[in-house]
Amino acid sequence: MQGLQENSLQDSKRLYSRLMTVLHIFHEHQPDAVHTRLDEPAAITARLQRDGVAFAQWPVRQHLAADATQDDILGAYAPEIADLKANGGYVTADVIRMYPTHPDKAMLRAKFLNEHRHAEDEVRFFVEGDAIFYMHIDAEILALHCFAGDLVSVPANTRHWFDMGDAPSFTAIRLFTNPEGWVAQFTGDRIAERFPIYDTLAS
Repeated sequence: MQGLQENSLQDSKRLYSRLMTVLHIFHEHQPDAVHTRLDEPAAITARLQRDGVAFAQWPVRQHLAADATQDDILGAYAPEIADLKANGGYVTADVIRMYPTHPDKAMLRAKFLNEHRHAEDEVRFFVEGDAIFYMHIDAEILALHCFAGDLVSVPANTRHWFDMGDAPSFTAIRLFTNPEGWVAQFTGDRIAERFPIYDTLAS
C-alpha cells in the first residue's frame, strides 16, 4: 500500500499536528462569513459538546511505515480501539488511507461531499494528515478541521459532509456498530456546494 510519505506532503502542518485543529462555525444561510473560529482544544471540545459531538485528542504513533497495511495500523492502535469498542458498542474497525495519487480520490471525494446521515455515530480517529468534517446542526454549519491525533464522533442522524481536498493526505481509523460498515443516507440537499471547500478553508 502506498503511504502518505511517498506522495510528498508539501505542507508539514498536515503531518502529526495536534495544534492546528480549528473549528469554523457558519450560519447555514451565510456561507461566506465565519461567525466563530476556535483553535483551542478545550474550547473546541466544549463547543462541540453543546451539540452532542464528542471530540478528544489522543497520542499518535508518528512512525508508521509508508507501506503499513490496514492490519498494521489497527494493530498499532489496538488498545485505543479496544477501549472504544468496550465503551461504545462498536463491532468493526477499518482504515481509510488517502494520498494525492489515489486512483479513487475524485470519486470518493464527490461521494463524501454530498450531505448525508448515518443511522449510527460516525467515529473517526485521525492517524495521519488532515481533513474537514462539516456538521449541519440546527441553523449552523460546524466545520471541524481535524489533524492527526483528533478523535471525533458525529452523532447518529446528524446531517454532515466531509472534504479531504483535491490532493488528499490522511489516514483515519473508522469504527462501526453496523457490521456492514459505512452506510449513508443522502439528504439530496446541495448545501455543501455553497460552503468553502477544504482547499479554501485550509489555506
